[in-house]
Amino acid sequence: MQPPVTETAWPPARTAWFAAIVLMLANTLAFVDRQALALLVQPIKQDLGASDTAMSLLYGLSFTMFYVMVGLPVARLADRSNRRNIIAFSIFLWSIATAACGLARSFGTLFAARVAVGAGEGGLSPSAYSMLSDYFPRNKLAAAMGVYQMGIYLGGALALVLGGIIAGSIPPTSTIDLPVFGATKGWQFMFLLLGIPGVLLSLLLLVVREPARRVSGGDQEIAPLSAFFRHLGGRKAAYFGIGLGFALMILVGNGTGAWIPAFFERRFGWSTAEIGAKYGLIVFFCGTSGALIGGFVASWLQGRGIARGNLWAAVVGFTVMIPITIAFPLMPTPELALALIGAMNFFAGFNFGGGLATLQELTPNRMRALVSAGYMLLINLIGATLGPTAVALVTDYWFRDPAALHYAISFTCAIASPLSLVCLLIGMAGVRRAQRQAEL
Repeated sequence: MQPPVTETAWPPARTAWFAAIVLMLANTLAFVDRQALALLVQPIKQDLGASDTAMSLLYGLSFTMFYVMVGLPVARLADRSNRRNIIAFSIFLWSIATAACGLARSFGTLFAARVAVGAGEGGLSPSAYSMLSDYFPRNKLAAAMGVYQMGIYLGGALALVLGGIIAGSIPPTSTIDLPVFGATKGWQFMFLLLGIPGVLLSLLLLVVREPARRVSGGDQEIAPLSAFFRHLGGRKAAYFGIGLGFALMILVGNGTGAWIPAFFERRFGWSTAEIGAKYGLIVFFCGTSGALIGGFVASWLQGRGIARGNLWAAVVGFTVMIPITIAFPLMPTPELALALIGAMNFFAGFNFGGGLATLQELTPNRMRALVSAGYMLLINLIGATLGPTAVALVTDYWFRDPAALHYAISFTCAIASPLSLVCLLIGMAGVRRAQRQAEL
């Protein structure tokens, strides 16, 4: 266990930014695995005979289950032990599980493999958030969080672009004969390929240094759960407002992201390769630039002494997303829809750095991974699970027509997007009260 530090200098900038970039690569790989499934919804449905609702559970519920089972215990471990090692093992685990998705021959076995992918990914973000908080001072933390969150969009884009290229050469519904594995569908072959980079990245993580924990004089070596719940209860409006706000924003992001490939295929007749090339580039340029710019804007506002500057950046992004998310599925041409999807990805990424930095600033060091795991549990229960499933349920049981997918997406966003802003504003008021109490 690395000893805590109080007043020593922060790690050198080169060391800190190297760690942030490697952690961003890990986050990238995690979202390659997630978005690859969205690109393959149609061929998997055809091969396994699954409904839209079943596919939404494969995309969302399978990831939520791991937080219930292992996310919180792993975060508790991260608050008292080596976070770098936890992340390295997590990457190795989810990479092996991703490859196992390529061996699935039924919906049940594919679902089980996706649960294992989620179990591995559970060790990443809570540990990464905590590490970055010990690498960067407050006025730079939002920028570092923005760099880390770029991985969401880099991963989504790589899955779409590379998946589209692979699909152009090996159609997802085709069958190829592989040594050892035998007859394998094109979509299964893609999952087998995705397992390789993670094993290599888990080795690269061993080069990253575990930062010394920066704690105040009153912090305990290991915070008891009773102290954790007292801390949370005294700032419940701040934590739950921010958490619910981001969970609803991610409900919109996952609800749209899981179904945008199917949306283009059903509404405009695009092929898998065409979707991967065009949509993937939009996610890459717009999402990554939004995460990077938003993080640095939040750090700039915070550095200029603007009260709750980190969250003001998120308020801008949440507000602009409301009309965009409602309108893009209703556009009459794929080009207009794609343009609005680009704007949606930019402003979704714009929000993350400041919001995540605020949560870390509110939390004592020895509670950060556990708070982060609670945040991840909340956004996965509401965002990752309900987002794709809400769209699927509206499609299957309200409109009763797969061709009405675009209306289902717009309807879901019309409810969730405004509510996300309301919750964020409640959280912002809670942060203001917590800051005033700390000054007394």
